[in-house]
Amino acid sequence: LFALLLAIAAVPILLNPLPPISDYINHLARMHIIAAGNSDPLLHRYYEVNWQVIPNLMMDMIVPLFERVMNVYLAGETYTLLSFALIISGTLALHRSLFGRWSALPLIAFPLLYNDMFLVGTMNFVFGIGLMLWALATWVALRERRRALRLAVSAAFVLGLFFCHLFVLGVYAIGLFAFESHRLCATYMRTRRASGGVAARRALPGLIVDYVLTGVPFLPVPLLLMMSPTRGLWDFVWSLQGKGDGALAAIRAYSDVLAYVFAAIVVAAAALALRYRALSFHGFGWVLFPIGVLTYLALPQVIFETYLADQRMPISLAFMVIACFDVDFRNRFVRLGFAAALVLIVSARVAEVEYVWAPLSAGVESFRHSVDLLSRGAKVAVAYADPNGGDSLRDYGLVHADCIAIIERSALVTTEFTVVGKQILHARSAWRGRVDTEDGTPPTIGEMVRVADLQGSNRPHAYAEYWQRWTADYDYLYVLFTPPNFQNPDPAHLSEMYVGDRFVLYRVERSQITATSGPAR
Repeated sequence: LFALLLAIAAVPILLNPLPPISDYINHLARMHIIAAGNSDPLLHRYYEVNWQVIPNLMMDMIVPLFERVMNVYLAGETYTLLSFALIISGTLALHRSLFGRWSALPLIAFPLLYNDMFLVGTMNFVFGIGLMLWALATWVALRERRRALRLAVSAAFVLGLFFCHLFVLGVYAIGLFAFESHRLCATYMRTRRASGGVAARRALPGLIVDYVLTGVPFLPVPLLLMMSPTRGLWDFVWSLQGKGDGALAAIRAYSDVLAYVFAAIVVAAAALALRYRALSFHGFGWVLFPIGVLTYLALPQVIFETYLADQRMPISLAFMVIACFDVDFRNRFVRLGFAAALVLIVSARVAEVEYVWAPLSAGVESFRHSVDLLSRGAKVAVAYADPNGGDSLRDYGLVHADCIAIIERSALVTTEFTVVGKQILHARSAWRGRVDTEDGTPPTIGEMVRVADLQGSNRPHAYAEYWQRWTADYDYLYVLFTPPNFQNPDPAHLSEMYVGDRFVLYRVERSQITATSGPAR
């Protein structure tokens, strides 16, 4: 059943090598630059890879290895499907560790693989969820084994999770805190019932010491953060707004209605199982749930300049909570009914995703055709026609489609992620002034046209941006999120080359730079 459902879930990924999810293509371009190394002189001229201690590196370490034996698009698909398999198998393993036997019930997590956080393109975080589940499952499985072994294995997982994503490391800590809190209380009460209050009080100091030692594997984390440039990105923005939507984001892909239908089916099935006393919930879950909810409410929206930080919590908790449920499947009819219903639900979620992706992926492929018109080693700027472009889930595929130019034409692209402390990829010093190093939103085409009309001392300080000399610094300009019949906004500087679905490619005229020359001085 696991293999069948994984094959079904893989369909949208396999049919769409460039899936319309927000940051994915940008990350994929970085993977290609890392894999290319010095073998592509054009990319080597523009970009440098500076390996540092950054809690956001798992994709950077894995996908370039895949690219040694396959193209970058297939490498990205492989990584994504590996992440899916890791998440579901981790949920199965955690359930196995908690209940002492395998069960098909955790496979109900399959529809949650396509969720809002995945559609944003948080690929290191997605992989990290799977690794976190395996870390927690391993801790529970080793709990009654030698303490040194348990702590050593946990320390190895802590190191791996740190380089996946700092957030999943925090979720692992929450999971351990909840499990150990449950175990401490359960062991104390069991000892008290078996041997009396005096014996329980005598055993309590040892239990507390064991409880506190759970945190030992996390001691290197502050040191790693001190070694990391990420520490300089400290930012903190808390807001109650969006907390409710974050909970829905865990079960939603594109349709709120389908999300509610899926939830209603699960609730109805759980109610039926409760009626026949076939459903149970592990005590770990009863502790985890309130701790997770309180943590979610306390989390800021932005931390270490990572956006939607709080909304990552519900989907992380969802897989852990699913592992805490258990159902009696001894009845053959129940087993077959469960399997059939789950196949239908997963197929419905996959059909929903593919129904949305098919036309959007066609738009991304159209963008890929436009990239063929660029000269190799070109310098490409990006602007928005609509300042609110990219906010909708259905806009995500276009947000970073311009980074295809890095993969296909070895271009310099203004929107490629090169933030110090968040990525190991940086533009070389000669070109750093021509790319966005702050992970911001591209300028509107109106702003770019206005700055092009300002000369010398008449240019106000507000226009001191990386794109302020765009008529001289770039060879091409992509304008994204254009309305129908979009007109050339600056015929004096732009010549239309390609009109696509909600984007237009222009050649920048009167450029003082050629595709092979050095930076302007």
